[in-house]
Amino acid sequence: MKNTFLLIALFFVSFMGYAVQNDSTVVDSMVVTNAPVQDKDIFSNLSFSFKNYKDKRTAKPLETGSTTLKNDNIITEEQYVAIKFKKEGEQNWITQYFSTSDNKMVIENLEENKFYDYYLGAGNDTNNITFNTKEGTFNTLSFSVFENFSAKGKEEAGKLFWGLELDKIEKIKEHYPNATYSIKYNTKIGKKQNAANPEKSPWIKVDDISLNTVSYSIKDLEGGESYVYKVGIHLDDNHTIWSDSGKFSAERTWGIFKLLVLIGALGMFIFGMKIMSESLQQAAGSRLRNMLGSITSNRFKGVLTGFGITSIVQSSSVTTVMTVSFVNAGLMTLRQSAGVMMGANIGTTITGWLILIFGFKVSLSSYALIFIAFGAPLLFFAKSKAKTWAGAIIGFALLFMGLGELKNAVPELGADSALVQFFIDFKDVWYGPVMFVFLGALVTVVIQSSSAAMALTLTMVAGGVIPFEVASAMILGENIGTTITAELASLIGNVHAKRSARIHSLFNIIGVTWALLLFPFILDGILYFIGAADPSNPTADESTVGLALFHTVFNTLNVIILIWFVPQIVKIAEKTVKSKGGADEEFHLDFIGTGILNTPELSILEAKKELAKFGKITSKMSKFTQQLLVEKNKKERGNLYAKLEKYETITDRVEIEIANYLNKVAEGEMTEEASKRVRGMNSIANDLERIGDIFFQISKTLERKDAEKIWFSPTQRTNLQEMFKLIDEAFDVMTTNLNAHKDSVSIIDANNAEIKINNKRNELRNEYLKNMEDPEFNIQSGMIYNDIFYSCEKIGDHIINVTEAIVGEI
Repeated sequence: MKNTFLLIALFFVSFMGYAVQNDSTVVDSMVVTNAPVQDKDIFSNLSFSFKNYKDKRTAKPLETGSTTLKNDNIITEEQYVAIKFKKEGEQNWITQYFSTSDNKMVIENLEENKFYDYYLGAGNDTNNITFNTKEGTFNTLSFSVFENFSAKGKEEAGKLFWGLELDKIEKIKEHYPNATYSIKYNTKIGKKQNAANPEKSPWIKVDDISLNTVSYSIKDLEGGESYVYKVGIHLDDNHTIWSDSGKFSAERTWGIFKLLVLIGALGMFIFGMKIMSESLQQAAGSRLRNMLGSITSNRFKGVLTGFGITSIVQSSSVTTVMTVSFVNAGLMTLRQSAGVMMGANIGTTITGWLILIFGFKVSLSSYALIFIAFGAPLLFFAKSKAKTWAGAIIGFALLFMGLGELKNAVPELGADSALVQFFIDFKDVWYGPVMFVFLGALVTVVIQSSSAAMALTLTMVAGGVIPFEVASAMILGENIGTTITAELASLIGNVHAKRSARIHSLFNIIGVTWALLLFPFILDGILYFIGAADPSNPTADESTVGLALFHTVFNTLNVIILIWFVPQIVKIAEKTVKSKGGADEEFHLDFIGTGILNTPELSILEAKKELAKFGKITSKMSKFTQQLLVEKNKKERGNLYAKLEKYETITDRVEIEIANYLNKVAEGEMTEEASKRVRGMNSIANDLERIGDIFFQISKTLERKDAEKIWFSPTQRTNLQEMFKLIDEAFDVMTTNLNAHKDSVSIIDANNAEIKINNKRNELRNEYLKNMEDPEFNIQSGMIYNDIFYSCEKIGDHIINVTEAIVGEI
């Protein structure tokens, strides 16, 4: 009976062992014995290392890979070791065998970022493996477990960002309760040095960062240096999963370097604006000038014209300077110029919206090179029209590249910084807005561009450096600062040009005055209109939109209010800018600006008076040129160059106006004698314009001489002064003949003056050729000297042509 019971027990134990073995092995059909033996260490120090497979064509990591079992030493004496594993949450086990003589043990085709349960076993036969009963866990975490992996450079610091899926974090905490993040970083150069020599430029590590953290700031870095970094999950002493490499550049702290970058970015913005504006002017051709030239006394039409031109060329300075020049030439009245300048003030607000939309909302700086890619090929077209559009496109790109760099260069200041606190402390005091108006005007005067000042103000508001109220006051100041451009342009003009510039200044100063009185109410209305969540503390986005809207609303309201007071503003300008007499009025066309008179003879008489005045203008260019020969002060020489260029422009304009006037006269019925005089006057106007051109060419030659530091000898300077003295004598004869009655004009004196000039030219030429034989003779100064006295002889030719035209010898 006892033997029978023992046989039944042995059968039952065998059956139970067979059932357990079937449940624990799926992949193979080998018999695996799980004998109830004591657990023993098979490896002295086991670790798992996962590596992703890579695509054979692209070398990109795949979502599967292999795990390598690493160990210091195999302790067991059996011939085989085995691992039985399954993905956590699944039922099927997979068994893999390795010989104890294998150098490495690799488990293939595993899915990344998963956790696996496993048992270890050993045996002398793969059919007879004894597994430990202690369950372990390994993972296939890889670099891809990190998401939203990025970094941002700060001033002498960097901020790293990363993220993991919540379920993976929970799994990590479950299996590795003491897991933390680690960070290691190095400079870009240090990384290369460390790769070549591990003892050189070691990586800096930061450990024990909580798993609840998603960002970390690294401080005390080298400003301007490029860094590389990795974020790791430190599981235990043997396991750290590192992310892929990232990089960032630590910004320099605010100082001389950042200041130079800010100035450079501002310079690029201004340069881009200048190139775009000039190219658009050229592309539009004479249509812009025709728009201004066709202005009538209707001030409303003037406003629309000023707005249109400024919107096209994106520069109120261009419109105001052009308007001043038209007033200077007598082509536009003061009342007409007032309307144009008012319209220019509204047109310039378009720039602020372009900066806001394409610089802050869209950030065209990212696409600037694409714009240049479209614009650059146009530079190689034969047609000048294509080249001007190329300049407009490239200038547009440079403008927004500069704006992008400007945004990066503006310091990021915290709410507690001294500068931000300064603006906040003064924004609510009664004199605060006035103070910031002066600041805005100063900024605009310094950088000579209201658009650049607007861009800088918008950038500082977006960066939180200045509050909305302060920026709005600065915008008012920038409206005053931009008037300096027109004022400077009028300095070399006549009294009418100066008065036109004064009207522009008065318009803006009056507007800023009433705006300051209503300042709090205007700002409250702007913030209410844009729907600011907290009007007392608007966000950066709300402030930038509000600033552009404030600029537009102020200028538009200012025009609507002051357009009804144009006559009064003109009177104030006339009283504050007094005429200094004939010298101040010399550029104004006094005699032919009122239209064709009743008879051709009377119209010709008016044209004759204008030609006499034209002759005096050209004779003054001789005086300026003679001053250049002896003037040593650099600033005074610059003023003389500017005067000669201005006078040359005036001679061009006067010739055109006289020619147009005479053509209208010729359209009517006239005698043969009158027709002959009209032809003679056209010839005189042409000769006087050519004299202006030659003097301008001489000034450019002298300017080149100064730039190349070439000097005349005392003899050369004396000879040129003698030549110019003869030119002045010829001018005296010419101006006398222009003012005299036709019948009393004698050509004898004019011929004598011409002969003296030719003889002097011959004398100087022979002397020059003789000096050329001297080896110590300065060839460079000699060539310039030769060009000038030959140019003087050409001026003499045109002077005698004037007298010949007066007496009818053409």
